[in-house]
Amino acid sequence: MRALARKGKSAAVRLYRGYNRRKARNAPPPSTRRIRILLLHAHGMGGTIRTVFNLAGYLAEEHDVEIVSILKEAEEPFFPIDPRVRFRFLDDRLRPSRNPLRLLLSKRPSRLIPKEESAYHRFNLWTDLRLARYIRSLDTGVLMGTRPGLNLAMAQLAQPGVITIGQEHVALRTQPEPVQKLIKWRYRRLDALVTLTRADLNDYRETLPKKPRKLTRIPNAVPPMTGDPSKLDAKVAVAVGRMTRIKGFHRLITAWETVAAAHPDWTLRIFGAGPQEDNLRTQIAEAGLQDKVELPGPTTDVGAELEKASLYVMSSRHEGFPMTVLEAMAKGLAIVSFNSPHGPKEMIKNEVDGLLIKPRTNANLAAGIIRVIEDEQLRRDLGTRALETAATYSVEEVGRKWDALLAELLARRDGSYVPRTAQPPAEPAAQAPVQPAAPEPPAQAVAEPPVRLAVVPVVPEVTP
Repeated sequence: MRALARKGKSAAVRLYRGYNRRKARNAPPPSTRRIRILLLHAHGMGGTIRTVFNLAGYLAEEHDVEIVSILKEAEEPFFPIDPRVRFRFLDDRLRPSRNPLRLLLSKRPSRLIPKEESAYHRFNLWTDLRLARYIRSLDTGVLMGTRPGLNLAMAQLAQPGVITIGQEHVALRTQPEPVQKLIKWRYRRLDALVTLTRADLNDYRETLPKKPRKLTRIPNAVPPMTGDPSKLDAKVAVAVGRMTRIKGFHRLITAWETVAAAHPDWTLRIFGAGPQEDNLRTQIAEAGLQDKVELPGPTTDVGAELEKASLYVMSSRHEGFPMTVLEAMAKGLAIVSFNSPHGPKEMIKNEVDGLLIKPRTNANLAAGIIRVIEDEQLRRDLGTRALETAATYSVEEVGRKWDALLAELLARRDGSYVPRTAQPPAEPAAQAPVQPAAPEPPAQAVAEPPVRLAVVPVVPEVTP
């Protein structure tokens, strides 16, 4: 039976390869005019959504951009979005359906998304069907994924004429081992893989046995925010994020017990919502911090809340590239952050534009906060340098990197790409003429042909 199953699978693979080869022969020319970005829940709240909206708005200046959301669970987007960017939803969960196929498949778990993926519970067989149909409906243009499950599906299903770009917002080392194995196997099919940090870029370079055609790092850009930089005179510290264990807000509240004892006139505000919210409220009450720690809920105007603070605290166990740190820098706040190995460590220069604290050490976190509170000159120096750092992450600066990537990927597809080569050595300075030796026959110049990369058809793997 096993031998028969293997033969059947091999036959299916050969059929799929043949189908993709025919599609490749009949595909329209490669193009970057139309860009489609896959998101789990475009109307939700989170750093990935905010950064994707920011990128989509920039790209809409020169491209036809559509955000394709797997789910629709809210009528309106939580974050503002450029009106030129369109939305498409594959599974509208706000309206009940009488479609018997949808009702049946929605009750069954996903087979397309690996079960170890953190958002696996949000997918089902119906979303599998809708996502697979959508990906296979594209024959040209650019398709971007924004999380491992979507990148893996895109790498497996996209037609050869589509330029595929995987974005990774979470560090490779934090992914479950089964997801990492699939990444090693499938990501080689992507045209490009974009990481947010150099550390993650190096991890992919070392880990992937066969790499995508382009492996690069492009950080997030500072999104537009209302108001002005903070005056740093408010006795308020701020933290922002989804209330999950990974954000470490329970550690921050524990640290604030020490801060409140030393400086009872200071207030901590944690903006966000999530499954840990009730636990955090209980922790605040049990510690007697009801008047010292506030949980105002999520905010659509992060800039206004940061402007009313003097200090930003990052207590996450690990981060990819935390947008909230970048936003706080753009408001000139002093930053105190756990020294996560990827995002904060690359974004913050310790003692220059922020303070980096040994991870998961509540006492050290409290000491860092108290130091910034008590040393006003340090607080203002950190804030000034933070403004300078944030300027290097402007939308224009980061956008140019995306423009260059899209131009390179198109050139690789249409055969006009010429890789960078070392610059020729400078010609020596003119010297006095000397008697030449016997002339040698001139070397034959050989023109280097442009590099042409064959389009590799997308096929399902034979082994997992």
